[in-house]
Amino acid sequence: MENNFFAMISRLKWIDRWALMKNSSNENLSEHSLEVAMIAHALCVIGNKRLGKNLNGERAALIGMYHDATEIITGDMPTPVKYYNDEIRHVYKDIEKEAQRRLTSLLPDDLKDEYESIFSPGEELSYEKKLVKGADKLSAYIKCIEEEKAGNREFLSAEETTLKSLRKMDLPEVDIFIEECIPGYRKTLDELRC
Repeated sequence: MENNFFAMISRLKWIDRWALMKNSSNENLSEHSLEVAMIAHALCVIGNKRLGKNLNGERAALIGMYHDATEIITGDMPTPVKYYNDEIRHVYKDIEKEAQRRLTSLLPDDLKDEYESIFSPGEELSYEKKLVKGADKLSAYIKCIEEEKAGNREFLSAEETTLKSLRKMDLPEVDIFIEECIPGYRKTLDELRC
């Protein structure tokens, strides 16, 4: 049976983020998804090592890799539009579910359940899923910092709003990442070297 799922997923690299903003460097969904996966994994490691939790970092990273895959079909809906009001938010959630169904329908039957569980992780992974959402917001915050470093003031308001949103998540792993890891994103390459 022909399997078009991975050919479709590879199109993440053609979907640009931040379409309404002037960017000093474009970011595509493929790049963003990798960063979210790495940060989600790091948040789980922080939770396990520092906070005595038993989180599945590999699973969180996998969910992070695919967290925006539906945008291959829907496009990247700007956050202010997506969350403008409850009606739009609910309609967009329905659109995302349909896009997810369409994507997983490209898989052979014997693989579908594995990928459906990545797109819709069960309750047992609810905390890891929260950390993936935290990683997604951290990635957006990092993008704002990078744009500011490049002299682009377009992202200043987004940076402030995103940081407030991160603090409201009340996730200690995210707070630790902000305190210990975010300062490095403000440094130059020479400042980062050992």
